[in-house]
Amino acid sequence: MKAILLGTAAGGGFPQWNCACPQCVKCRSGDPRVPSRTQDGLAISTDGERWLLVNASPDLRYQITRTKALAPGPGRRETPIEGVLLTDGELDHTLGLLTLREHAGLKVWAPATVLSALQNDFPIQDVIHRYNAWEWRELESTICGFTVETFGLGRKRPKYAVGSFAEGDWVVAYRFIDAESGGVLVYAPCLSQWPPGFDTWLDSAGCVIVDGTFYSPAEMAPSGVDTAKQAAMGHLPIDGEDGSLVRARAHRGSHWIYTHLNNTNPVLDKNSAEYRRVRHSGADVPVDGTVLEW
Repeated sequence: MKAILLGTAAGGGFPQWNCACPQCVKCRSGDPRVPSRTQDGLAISTDGERWLLVNASPDLRYQITRTKALAPGPGRRETPIEGVLLTDGELDHTLGLLTLREHAGLKVWAPATVLSALQNDFPIQDVIHRYNAWEWRELESTICGFTVETFGLGRKRPKYAVGSFAEGDWVVAYRFIDAESGGVLVYAPCLSQWPPGFDTWLDSAGCVIVDGTFYSPAEMAPSGVDTAKQAAMGHLPIDGEDGSLVRARAHRGSHWIYTHLNNTNPVLDKNSAEYRRVRHSGADVPVDGTVLEW
């Protein structure tokens, strides 16, 4: 099993285009301890030849062109990208689909709720159809050579989704199982709380890539956002007695990785105490382009 972290930042990327917070300023200055990051996404493959994208951020074109494994060929219009799997319908996970509009016959898998939103509220399916015929599919147990298991994480719908009434979860996590190598990877970039049964579902995963949007529950207070409003954004903090870092300690056998990092998160600075604490706890905050293989 092979995976590539195409991007590791939350919506807006890092530095965020309209933000002059101390961290964004430090990143723009070129400080090597605070590297820039694109919006989160993953590429995964069983053989290193055929690739499945998990989410499609607005930064997707740049992410593809800098990733050697995703380069086109050998034919002029051939690409190793076989499909896209969506964890939710948020704009920072779906706008990149428009970049792929010239891909003939691309397959897109998503929860029924998300497919409904992409047909009715944000009619990207109709837009793409003007360019190429794609296959829009509800989730299946086998996708691009992987056995795929799904864990529902909630019903928080995107702000644009006001007319979709499909039943079910709007946010999901995926567990990818490579039957040949035995490798197991979990991808959960959006996690509003730690749901019952999630720890058991993570058992035996060699790699767990999880939501690291915020380090603390009051992180956005300097920007005028109180803890209640921050919590309503749907992202479990890393720190605290109910935070995800406490859970990480129960999965010492897994390579625990944080993604979807907001520009306010101090772990973006490798010189911060928060970054050191995360690393000391056995978790990781890798940069864009990191290749994972096992």
